Amino acid sequence: MDNRTLLLDVAVRAFSRKGYDGAGVQEIVDLAQVTKPTLYHYFGSKLGLLEAVLSYGYVDLMPALQMAADYHHDLPKSLTDIFRTYIQHAAGRPHFTRMRLAMQFTPLESEASQVVQPYEDRQQQLLEQMFEAAVVDHGNMRGRSRLYAASYLGLISSCISLWLKERVRFDEEFIYRTVHQFMHGIYS
Repeated sequence: MDNRTLLLDVAVRAFSRKGYDGAGVQEIVDLAQVTKPTLYHYFGSKLGLLEAVLSYGYVDLMPALQMAADYHHDLPKSLTDIFRTYIQHAAGRPHFTRMRLAMQFTPLESEASQVVQPYEDRQQQLLEQMFEAAVVDHGNMRGRSRLYAASYLGLISSCISLWLKERVRFDEEFIYRTVHQFMHGIYS
């Protein structure tokens, strides 16, 4: 593993354990067994490292989410596909997922928030677009896409957080029940 990849791996683990502000550059370079100049060579700063971690961690999630959120007149399937996309990503990148979920609550004024916000906004936007497209088939949902997208993302994040803590298992029954429970709320 090259030093850049090693630093990304160590950083995502440190950020997932201690948060961005809690994990120091010295700790990260010590764990990676490299020097600070090596980290600065690749990333320029701790914030640059976070930017690279996010870019690397989201590289496969965002295209998969965009595909899952492409509405094809089957709302239960779209919601299930979106949920599965997040589950698959979490299973493949549990440390990144833990970090990503924690960073949703980063103070707005923090430097980390400025870097994280575009990724959160894009996820919200993709789900809003899916709900807006579904209005054609479900007119009662008109004007609620922002709330539905935020609610569904919150539900998914809560479920994944429980999974990361080994409090739930993602089997077909759990996925089905979660999606259908959400749908009962939006159909009313």
